[in-house]
Amino acid sequence: MYLSKLSLKKFRNYSQLDIQLNPGLTILTGENAQGKTNLLEAIFLLSLAKSHRTNHDMDMIQWGSDYAIIQGKVKKNSYEIPLEIQLSKKGKIAKFNYQDQAKLSQFIGKLNVVLFAPEDMQLIKGSPSLRRQFIDAELGQAQPLYLQSLLQYHRLLKQRNTYLKQLREKQAKDLIYLDIISDQLIEHAEIIINYRLDFIEHIGKIANKIHHNLSLNRDELTLFYRASSSKLDYQSKETIKKQFSDLFFENRQRDIDFGITHYGPHRDDLLFFINDTVAQNFASQGQQRTIILSLKLAELEWMYRLNQDYPVLLLDDVLSELDDQRQLVLMQTIENKVQTILTTASIDQIHLENLSNSQLLKIADGQIINEGD
Repeated sequence: MYLSKLSLKKFRNYSQLDIQLNPGLTILTGENAQGKTNLLEAIFLLSLAKSHRTNHDMDMIQWGSDYAIIQGKVKKNSYEIPLEIQLSKKGKIAKFNYQDQAKLSQFIGKLNVVLFAPEDMQLIKGSPSLRRQFIDAELGQAQPLYLQSLLQYHRLLKQRNTYLKQLREKQAKDLIYLDIISDQLIEHAEIIINYRLDFIEHIGKIANKIHHNLSLNRDELTLFYRASSSKLDYQSKETIKKQFSDLFFENRQRDIDFGITHYGPHRDDLLFFINDTVAQNFASQGQQRTIILSLKLAELEWMYRLNQDYPVLLLDDVLSELDDQRQLVLMQTIENKVQTILTTASIDQIHLENLSNSQLLKIADGQIINEGD
């Protein structure tokens, strides 16, 4: 799978842009704030139907315009499929093969991507919500059933929290209705947790092998999915539903008093261990970079094993975060098998000696001003 064409209209600082992309490496170079990251954002949008930089679609529409159009063509095997996202004040329209998709969930995952950006360096020591977003983004585009359950879970979670507040304010009093919502929430929680456990088990094994090599056989990397309560034992998968039912019942009054649901996958976390030590607490900057690089390369392999096809790799100005050894491992891993679109202010820091099938696009003020091969 690779993105063969990208067209933008009224998107960010691009009034109009049409570019052809090859299946190998594309380097986007130019000064800061010229539009390099905007191109990656557009590709990310074609995959997950949302931005990785903003929660407000209107932010992506060019100033002075009331709409934006992002189009791409995905080449897979011998056929090419058009994708399109339209943004406007009326909302978002997603098209697959020129057909409007009734739900965005039907569109997500037609193009698979893995994004590696500077903010990913916060994944280790940042908030648990960042790590949940990481899991949801990867599973959501690769596993449609996970995405469906995740959407249903958050809809029910909002509904439950609203009703908890009504109970707290004495605007409602039917506890049976609360139990009904809770049971429905638990059904989807169980599905989400099982998908996440499977994902973390598989990606953890792959990431550890990569990390072991990057650390010159010194360090072992382990991923652990931590439940929102010490009373939950996710290793006992067959009892997850009952565990949640008991926990919700025990904490019913507490949930009502606070007007929120205290336990569930929306409060779980992902922990990283280096040689049995929690990386969130003790990892150095170098160790954090090694963990993130191992994780991103593991994502590529996990998606390949799942779909027998590599996703598109988006690298947003991250080479400056990696030393020569890590850069070399990254480039050797992606060469000739992963379409990679990379942004950088300067190509001087990139080791291109052994890379073939690459193109260079120089960007200035939302325009491609020259191309090189």
